[in-house]
Amino acid sequence: MTTDIISAPPQRSRRLRVSGITLLAGLLSGFLILAAVFAPFIAPHDPFTPATLNLMDGMTPPMEPNAFSGSVFIFGTDNQGRDVLSSILYGSRISLLVAFSSTLLSLFIGVGAGLISGYSGGFVDALIMRIADAQLTFPTILIALLIFGLAQGLVSPAQKESAAVWLLIFAIGFSNWPQFARTVRGAVLVERSKDYVSAAKLIGVSRTRIVLTHILPNIAGPVMVIATIGFALAIIEEATLSYLGVGVPPTRPSLGTLIRIGQQFLFSGEWWILAFPALTLVLLALSVNLLGDHLRDALNPRLRNTRT
Repeated sequence: MTTDIISAPPQRSRRLRVSGITLLAGLLSGFLILAAVFAPFIAPHDPFTPATLNLMDGMTPPMEPNAFSGSVFIFGTDNQGRDVLSSILYGSRISLLVAFSSTLLSLFIGVGAGLISGYSGGFVDALIMRIADAQLTFPTILIALLIFGLAQGLVSPAQKESAAVWLLIFAIGFSNWPQFARTVRGAVLVERSKDYVSAAKLIGVSRTRIVLTHILPNIAGPVMVIATIGFALAIIEEATLSYLGVGVPPTRPSLGTLIRIGQQFLFSGEWWILAFPALTLVLLALSVNLLGDHLRDALNPRLRNTRT
């Protein structure tokens, strides 16, 4: 009897009704992610190994044989003879690595801060929320640029290129934690007033155990939603920073770096160098965003009922 009161069952969604758009978004995002993960096995070329490049293949249009070598490239080549399709596959790996790792970092910091803030209340709650509010007054990209610049100043010049990816992960992850903290805090404020929390306090369960084993499982739904949407936003933020030249090194470019390179050739007629990386970025971010939107509706019956 007591056990049933204390360990309240986690809130689970009702039967999910998957629309055609959501199914298409899931298939598309899954395809793009798997293609990036298995890039070394499915990419026609290794675009970042100079020994495999041929400058005579440069600026070859899509699906047209090169005038010198006769090679055909599905998405064409850039000015250095790199296969655009292979560059997209390898570049997507870096973009997804940065986005996934930075989202995990934001999740770890934000959920921890939100749990402490919501359950403790008082001065601790006010302090954490004011810090979050102060950070939210500035654009996320500006915060990420500031953090990246400060972190890069602490790294020796010889290690800047090798540490660029990890600095980018830290910059994006640390700039996005307030959204997680505010969402988690609001959910904790609702959960801590319920009967199972009061029962756990009465029998002497520690605060840490109440938060981690009773409250946290019951707020997993909102956390999953904001993590999915945050993942899509992290993809765009990484591309924005790389486009601005503050991301990964040009020797291992991401989708944002490929877009920045392609933009230089857009008005000279080589449209494919920009178009295909940009289209990949749009499809990847849009499909993940649609999945997050569906997950939000599925885990919130009131939202779902208003849309149906």
